[in-house]
Amino acid sequence: MRFSLQREVFLKPLAQVVNVVERRQTLPVLANLLVQVKSGLLSLTGTDLEVEMVSRVAVEDAEDGETTIPARKLFEIVRALPDGSRITISQTGDRVSVQAGRSRFTLSSLPPGDFPSLDDVDATERVQVPEAALKELIERTAFAMAQQDVRYYLNGLLFDVRESSLRCVATDGHRLALCEAGLEGTGAQTKRQLIVPRKGVTELQRLLEGGERILELEMGRGHLRVKRDDVTFTSKLIDGRFPDYEAVVPIGADKEVRIDRDVLRAALQRAAILSNEKYRGVRMEVSPGQLKISAHNPEQEEAQEEVEADTRVDDLAVGFNVGYVLDALGALKEDQVVLQLRDANSSALLREASNDRCRHVIMPLRL
Repeated sequence: MRFSLQREVFLKPLAQVVNVVERRQTLPVLANLLVQVKSGLLSLTGTDLEVEMVSRVAVEDAEDGETTIPARKLFEIVRALPDGSRITISQTGDRVSVQAGRSRFTLSSLPPGDFPSLDDVDATERVQVPEAALKELIERTAFAMAQQDVRYYLNGLLFDVRESSLRCVATDGHRLALCEAGLEGTGAQTKRQLIVPRKGVTELQRLLEGGERILELEMGRGHLRVKRDDVTFTSKLIDGRFPDYEAVVPIGADKEVRIDRDVLRAALQRAAILSNEKYRGVRMEVSPGQLKISAHNPEQEEAQEEVEADTRVDDLAVGFNVGYVLDALGALKEDQVVLQLRDANSSALLREASNDRCRHVIMPLRL
């Protein structure tokens, strides 16, 4: 096996794949990348048995073959080489040589036959979605995933495919984030829910670049595969049932507060400085034309903020974890946001003023 290419061209697919490789492995071969050259095309594969990434790039001066190379060592070598270097990689026996100018490195390899591959995705459904749309869905919801919750199905992101739209939903039991986008040319019968684990979501988010390229999502019984012209991403799914999230979205939250997103965000950040470090609670009091935010802590210190708001609601006070409200505001993009409330003991709904494509539900806090 032998191939040659520019450092910058090699670094991008290498960086995509190396993140999947865990620093601590159960099998020695999992520390390596599977490197395959066939008909002038180089494929790099990394896996941790839960997530698999295959990146492809055209190469010159190539001889077909395959081997496995230590992932992080190869990445660090390529990254440390000077810009514009031309890299030649060749294999002799169980040794792999990396050459660039006057630099030469010899790495050990393991047999490619030992490299595990995730089972083939027996796709039961296929949908197409613009890359920018999928990137936005994940960015606006993934922060609300649970971390190491015993309810394992919450430690991931729900992909809810319904006829002509795709929803991403995440919840940790205290807050919920939901965002929706239209799908390209789906059949009216496509309906499917699947939960992608946290690591898969993180790697997919890192991989997506935005733009109008169309991605193909293949859904199997136990896997999700995302295909782009230069990369194939596969993740195992969490085998569990996601809660009925539509029942969590408050109905009848008719008390609306319309407010400037940046003004509210800045006021909450200031008030948060003096909130209780454990509960991070802030109290929001709504009265016509204004929103009053207050926070205090066990040292008897207190913060108060008053901001203008477009509202007719009178005499309503609700407590929230300020971190959850700030996370939701960070995921909204419009200048004006709407906070929908019902009473002091009900969840609040936060959304953009012009649409409800992305909705954030925040549970109240007793203060």
